Amino acid sequence: MARYTDAVCRLCRREGQKLFLKGDRCYTEKCAVDRRTYAPGQHGQGRTKASEYGSQLREKQKAKRYYGVLESQFRGYFEMASKMKGKTGENLLSLLERRLDNTIYRLGFAMSRAEARQLVLHGHFTVNGRKVNIPSFLVKPGMDISLKESSRSLDKFKSVIEANSFRQPPKWLDYNAASLSAKVVAAPSRDDIDLPITEQLIVELYSK
Repeated sequence: MARYTDAVCRLCRREGQKLFLKGDRCYTEKCAVDRRTYAPGQHGQGRTKASEYGSQLREKQKAKRYYGVLESQFRGYFEMASKMKGKTGENLLSLLERRLDNTIYRLGFAMSRAEARQLVLHGHFTVNGRKVNIPSFLVKPGMDISLKESSRSLDKFKSVIEANSFRQPPKWLDYNAASLSAKVVAAPSRDDIDLPITEQLIVELYSK
């Protein structure tokens, strides 16, 4: 499946804020957003105030880049969200949160969603006891997610386990430190999503 492979720091600079796409580096003085506070490109320092359409577009691009999905995938999620009960914007963010790579990131097994995607692709996790290596797999309430037994001895996971460096998972995930597993107890609500995204602007953009 296609994915973005160019410099991700450019994406943060284009949105004018940290998207935390490079894990630890985003918290250091090397962060590109802190070093160059203007958008990339020849005209990056001369951009004017965005129009209504520009604001809507930027919000959509920001959401796509947070979750690491491309345009066709994002539009597919929007179409799914529009057919669900409730507010389309909140449904959209809930679907994106339920991606397996995002779930692994939320549990603290990875420092970024890109790293979580790679770990899922390499088959380190199971869902309901079966290996799943599809980052876009949507978890549902009642599902159990676990680190494979054969992966627990790897240095990558040993360092996280020994340091107990897991981030606090959202309340829709019930994490069990002893078994290195988690249960999806509910679909994520808007209150569970701490990203600075104004989803209504995205709905307005696609409704044109």
